[in-house]
Amino acid sequence: MSLGGPYYLTLAAVLFTIGGVGLLLRRNVLVMFMCVELMLNAVNLTLVTFSRMLNDIGGQSLVFFVLVVAAAEVVVGLGIIVAIFRRRKGATADDLHILKG
Repeated sequence: MSLGGPYYLTLAAVLFTIGGVGLLLRRNVLVMFMCVELMLNAVNLTLVTFSRMLNDIGGQSLVFFVLVVAAAEVVVGLGIIVAIFRRRKGATADDLHILKG
């Protein structure tokens, strides 16, 4: 027994909404970073679902490009987060101005 495409699209919409709400409401940089990653994974799930529903490999190949962008974001984002936390313990997103130094 297999679930249909609308179930996966609903799950992707719920994941994207949770990520968007978390990004807007939280001020902790690590939580915001995880919310962005959750949103990217929701987009990947949507791409794979549409690719399977339309019997086209294009969506699945686009997922690899999204994963590459997410990996680059992880490298740059974690570098910035580590730089913030080295200067201040418990830094929030409002403390990004201290990196201008």
